[in-house]
Parts: sequence; C-alpha cells; structure tokens
Amino acid sequence: MEDLYTVPLSDIIKELSLESIYMPQSPEKILVSCPRVNRPGLPLAGFFDHYEAERIQLIGKMEALYLDSLTFEQREKSLDAFFATKPAAVVVTTSMEIDELILTSAEKYAVPVMRTKESTSEFMSALIAFLNLKLAPRITRHAVLVEVYGEGVLLLGDSGVGKSETAIELVKRGHRLIADDAVEIKRVSKKTLVGEAPEIIRHYVELRGVGIIDVRRLFGMGAVKQSEKIELIINLEPWVQGKMYDRLGLDEQFTDILGIDIPSLTIPVRPGRNLSIIIEIAAMNNRLKRMGYNTAEEFNNRLMESMGI
Repeated sequence: MEDLYTVPLSDIIKELSLESIYMPQSPEKILVSCPRVNRPGLPLAGFFDHYEAERIQLIGKMEALYLDSLTFEQREKSLDAFFATKPAAVVVTTSMEIDELILTSAEKYAVPVMRTKESTSEFMSALIAFLNLKLAPRITRHAVLVEVYGEGVLLLGDSGVGKSETAIELVKRGHRLIADDAVEIKRVSKKTLVGEAPEIIRHYVELRGVGIIDVRRLFGMGAVKQSEKIELIINLEPWVQGKMYDRLGLDEQFTDILGIDIPSLTIPVRPGRNLSIIIEIAAMNNRLKRMGYNTAEEFNNRLMESMGI
C-alpha cells in the first residue's frame, strides 16, 4: 500500500494566487490528498456515479451557465446535493460572480470556496501540475544529485567512495548541486523522476576531514538548484582487480526507481581517475543518446563493416 501524502490548502492558495471566499477553518489545517481535479458538470445535474469528493472541484463558465439555466428551487437542490458530498474544496474560475446559493451550501457543509482570475483550462493545468509534484510517490536514497550540462545525474555508492568530493569538484567546474547525502526522489509522472534535498540539509555538503560546508554561500547562488529531473544514474564503486567493466557501452543498463527505468552506469573508482571529467562525459553522452545518436552502436557498425560482416 502506497503512503498517503497531503498538501495544506494554504500552500495551494499561495502558489496559485487564489482569493479565499469562504474558509470553514484555517487553510493550514485543511489537507488535500488527491492529485486529480474535477469539473462537476454531471454531479450538478444529479449524476454521482464514480464521483470522487476528495478531488478539488472547479466551477467554470459552463457549470455557471448550467446553474443559471435552472429555476431557483432546482439550483438550490442541485447545489445542496453537490456540497453534501463535502468535496475537498471548490474553486470558481475566471473571476466570476459567486452565486449566493453556493456560499449558503458551502457554509452549511463546511466546504472551502475560492476564486481565481485564470480561465478554467489554464488553472486546471497549473493546479494538476502543482498537486502532482506535492503529492507524488517518493522515496529517499543515500546519494548525491548534481546537474551536469542540464542533465540530472544521481551518484550512488557506498559511504566514503567519493560522491561528495566529486560533487564539489563538479560545482567548481560550473555545474550545480541539488542534494548531498540524502536525495528525496518523487515520481511526478509515469516517465519522470524529480530529486531534491530535504529542507534541513539543502545546499550543504559533508566533506570528511573538513566538515559541513554551505555550497550556496561558498560558491554563490549559481552553484545550487532546488530540484532536478533524474536522467542518469552513476554507481561509483571501488576498482576490483580482474572484474570485467563495460568498455564499449553496448550493453545498456537501467535502474528501477519507483517503477521507472533510468539509464545507469557503473564507474570504478581508483587513484588517478578524474571522476568529475568522466561524469561530464557520461552526462553529455547520455544526452546524445536521448537525441537519437548512440556512439557505441555507430562504432560497432563501422567495425562490423570493416570486417565484412
């Protein structure tokens, strides 16, 4: 069973600049748990099959016009039945005037009512994107997350293998740190993972022998970033003599995180190897693959042609 995450209604109001019309209690105490949004056309008409009251409900021009077409008694009955389901909240879009019956029913059933100046479709898109991020399934991994040439690179490996030192070297070379030691990974869509640092350790890096350093203050705001998509995973491990490591790159590896396969590499670590440069090359090569060009396959094809195969 997946963990249930919530977001306070106050965060939604702040993020999307909503006007609070009616609040039964402090919006900090009203928690939203469903990332889906609904336009209640059918429920207002009395059809509630498969209706999910835990969704935020949007009343746009179409819903308003339908309500205006009803007699006072019909409208009162329709709104009373709708608000009796106690939806998570109701948002009226396009700065429309709010029917007094809406407020009466909202107060009767203690349902928050807000208003936005945005059109219904634009507001719905922004709200769904925000809820998907805040309510996404997540895990925390012992890792380092850096942005290298626009690619989110997650560095995995045992403690002491050199993840933090490599991250600092990458920052010095102009790249950006997202998280050190603990990375909170969220699945924001069926194809996308986003990583960020827990707030208490955000922008900090631990270097053995030196201690905790504040990357933002030491290197400037341009050296840090709050979150980043994870597009490549690099496993750092101590060099094992005699172990066969991939030298061509033909065998693609993937690591499953929250049901999403992310391209991954295993890079052996030993004195003399410049990990920061290797990771830069790996990030650029991963981007090249996503753009449709695979160097290893091209080289293999040329080799086969030269051999007449």
